[in-house]
Amino acid sequence: MRVSHWKATTRHRIRRGAIIFAVLLIIEYLVVPRLIDASRSLTLLSHISFIWLFSGVALEGLALYCYALLSRTVLPRNAPRLNTILRIDLATTAVAHVVPGGTAGSASLGYRLFTAYGMNGTEVGFAMATQGMGSAVILNIMLWLSLLISIPLAGVHRIYIIVALVGLLAILAISGLVYAFTHGEERAADFLRAITRHIPKVDEHALDRIIRHIAVLLRDLGKDPQQLKEAILWAVLNWLFDAASLMAFLAAFHQYVDPFELFAAYGIANVLAVIPVSPGGLGFVEATSIALLVSFGVQNSVATLAVLGWRLVNFWLPIPIGAGCYISLRVRPGAGLRERRKVLSNMPIDASPLDNLE
Repeated sequence: MRVSHWKATTRHRIRRGAIIFAVLLIIEYLVVPRLIDASRSLTLLSHISFIWLFSGVALEGLALYCYALLSRTVLPRNAPRLNTILRIDLATTAVAHVVPGGTAGSASLGYRLFTAYGMNGTEVGFAMATQGMGSAVILNIMLWLSLLISIPLAGVHRIYIIVALVGLLAILAISGLVYAFTHGEERAADFLRAITRHIPKVDEHALDRIIRHIAVLLRDLGKDPQQLKEAILWAVLNWLFDAASLMAFLAAFHQYVDPFELFAAYGIANVLAVIPVSPGGLGFVEATSIALLVSFGVQNSVATLAVLGWRLVNFWLPIPIGAGCYISLRVRPGAGLRERRKVLSNMPIDASPLDNLE
């Protein structure tokens, strides 16, 4: 018993050490050089346009608001108010930006927060999965269109082909899942039961019920074209406002880029952000977007400062705001500082993997 516990503890420590080491390497070789480049170009800050700067912050806020509207669209009718959904989304975003491969942690946190408001666990899980996968598909489609338009303007980059293939595989995989659940429910259920039969803490019969429930929900979603159109609209606006925020930060340094070229750089960076090594693609997004913007004719110093400014509001700012939102969701009005600190310390527990399925 002690030996197995020691092995589990050792594996956990090795895995955690490997993740920390990988993050440090990313910071050392991708983030720090960019900060050094930016520090050499601080004179550019004296010529910054504050109107564009504030516009970039406002556009990022609109992107987050559209994501909350997307959440409300895919959630069941008994979902909490939009204000509450927005706070839950911000709390889950904070977790995703702190933990490497934070998608699982943000999903667990979102699941617990939504079910705390009396929502059905299966419906919440389905809505969150639909939102995440659907948003990724929309991004890849928008990226493909921007690549097709930007190729005559800027030529073909090798990374275009790689990202296009990855996006195609992702879309085909998601399409296959949707088809399997809606047209081959029995076969999908048998396949997943066979895979999970020997996995601890997974109830085979509970999984079967969930699969059938998801199949029903998918069919219902397909029968409601208005809901589907609204979901696509909010997903598109979420990505467009986020990309527009980056464009505004470039404009703040009096640098203007063709919108399609900018979205190509933005989209590729966000596709690479799904690599589960660093939180929220930290390092990958900055290095990729700066390199591509420079290849499109943007000065290296301007691209570096603009991208770092955009990531300040896109990546770093949601962390403290999301933590504050989590506290507001978990404490009673008028609670003292000690209680708020205690609640905040429980945030990693809420973001831990779920022990079982409802």
